[in-house]
Amino acid sequence: MNRRDFLARAGAGAAALASCAWPRRGTAATGPPNVLFLFADDLDPGAVHALGNAEVRTPNIDRIAARGTVFSNTYNMGAWHGAVCVASRTMLMTGAYLWRAQRLEPGLGAEAAAGRLWPLRMAEAGYETCFSGKWHVSMDPKKAFQRVAHVRPGMPEQLAGGYHRPPAEGEDRWKPWDTANGGYWEGGRHWSEVVADDAEEFLRRPKDGGKPLFLYLAFNAPHDPRQAPKEYLDLYPPDKIALPENYLPAYPDREAMGCGEDLRDEQLAPFPRTAHAVRVHRAEYYAIISHLDAQVGRILDALEASGRADNTLVVFSADNGLACGQHGLLGKQNMHNHSMRVPLIMAGPGIPAGGRVDAPVYLQDAAATALEMAGAGTWEGMEYRSLLPLLRGEANAARDAVYGAYMELQRMLVMDGFKLVHYTKAGKWLLFDLAADPHERTDLSKDPAHAERLEGMRKKLAEIQREMDDPLAG
Repeated sequence: MNRRDFLARAGAGAAALASCAWPRRGTAATGPPNVLFLFADDLDPGAVHALGNAEVRTPNIDRIAARGTVFSNTYNMGAWHGAVCVASRTMLMTGAYLWRAQRLEPGLGAEAAAGRLWPLRMAEAGYETCFSGKWHVSMDPKKAFQRVAHVRPGMPEQLAGGYHRPPAEGEDRWKPWDTANGGYWEGGRHWSEVVADDAEEFLRRPKDGGKPLFLYLAFNAPHDPRQAPKEYLDLYPPDKIALPENYLPAYPDREAMGCGEDLRDEQLAPFPRTAHAVRVHRAEYYAIISHLDAQVGRILDALEASGRADNTLVVFSADNGLACGQHGLLGKQNMHNHSMRVPLIMAGPGIPAGGRVDAPVYLQDAAATALEMAGAGTWEGMEYRSLLPLLRGEANAARDAVYGAYMELQRMLVMDGFKLVHYTKAGKWLLFDLAADPHERTDLSKDPAHAERLEGMRKKLAEIQREMDDPLAG
């Protein structure tokens, strides 16, 4: 696809919004809704056009947002090791909160045998369950889904030339569009395109008289290596990319929080982070996001062509966010919003169009929501909540706080518009006013005006740690 074709697709997406082409309105939905779950990897919600980033082009994700409701404060709870996506996906499958999910991970086969996984409960409710893409859960996906197409590992292979770049001087020999580098190009077709191919095949199944579909389509994009066709890179010249407002050459607590120079994710760019390096990485990030978005468009078009669009719950989300140059960090192993928050957009029967929910939620609440809409019920041990009460505006539907953790090194609490961060081994506390300081640049923990709030949030964090079976709970 060249630049002209991409912009034409973007224009077509806007035209579809104007003409109400997807999903159809005014058609009575019958039976339980199909569920189309679109899952990205390492996607900061701040890197989606409809969620506030004017630089990046995501016309098809924007289609979903225009037709549905955005949950603007959606968090992943964290991780028990550096592969944050493993914890995120294990929580999504099992419905268990972080530390209990960690305990379940070695025995997921037993959870599957007992039917205590999201897709198995959907199948029990009469759904045909289909999977393609990144799995990264410690069990065979064929024990969870009825139809399995391509199964990808945690990330495409990142060659040595993809690290510590771009150089301060001289040519950057790593070219994201070079198919000889393997990675997303392994197998001859970009992995994001393969997911869309599989989705189109799933949706060709006859609609009339068939079972409702549950499609779990998990992209590896935009995880590194951030490879995309050259025409997408050409959309984002690095010298035209804005530096993040919270750009830093180096994060002061990187070693104490476990994000030092030995962490794989942090080795992608040179130390310290230069403005040029951050612009290059963000340009490549935007390019693979736009390429991902084009595949989302293909899937939405196939959904419409299948005749199912009027009775399908479409969910777009991601397993975790990503710093990609913010705060001097490249990875997601930190408690800042760019890494802990994810996009969550829902559209379909009963979901308000153009809606926005600002209450804090967890991304795994999407599974509980789909189960309720499917009439599938849950199981003992499902700890996440359906978001339908929030959508209905029910009193007391919102959580009073959101918790986050990374290994034994970091803890987080979000409550009443403020965030508390604790670097446990360093004994350091940070406090941010998320409304006044959304990019988390000003630490208020030493401000006497916030001393009472700081102490109250520390007590609340300790309380939640006990509830969560946090290994650091006192």
